[in-house]
Amino acid sequence: MSQSYDRGLVEDFGRWQEFSAGMWAWIFHKFTGWVLIGYLFTHVAVLSTATVDAATYTQTLQGLESLLVVRFLEVGLLAVAVFHILNGIRLLFVDLGVGLEAQDKAFYAALIVTAAITVASIPTFLMGAF
Repeated sequence: MSQSYDRGLVEDFGRWQEFSAGMWAWIFHKFTGWVLIGYLFTHVAVLSTATVDAATYTQTLQGLESLLVVRFLEVGLLAVAVFHILNGIRLLFVDLGVGLEAQDKAFYAALIVTAAITVASIPTFLMGAF
């Protein structure tokens, strides 16, 4: 007879401490993928205002760019996109069997490069906002 395995409770938040870098990479990749899909729908909605006329499209873009929260969301979108791309490249190499022993290091490198690119871009996104 088989012995049951105690998996613990879903609500047991102590389990998060046991996650390896690979699990966090998977969680972040899924999350960033869903954020990018959500952004795609928003992007199409904004672009659809161009079908009305050029003035409506211009007014929509100027209205969005005047909101400070939108500028911060753009910085977040950049971070999401950069991480998703870099982690996707890491996954491609893993699937090809290249660098299997350095998966954790590649994940941490993707996080560091994402942070560096995002921080370096903040002045560009916030230029003219204040």
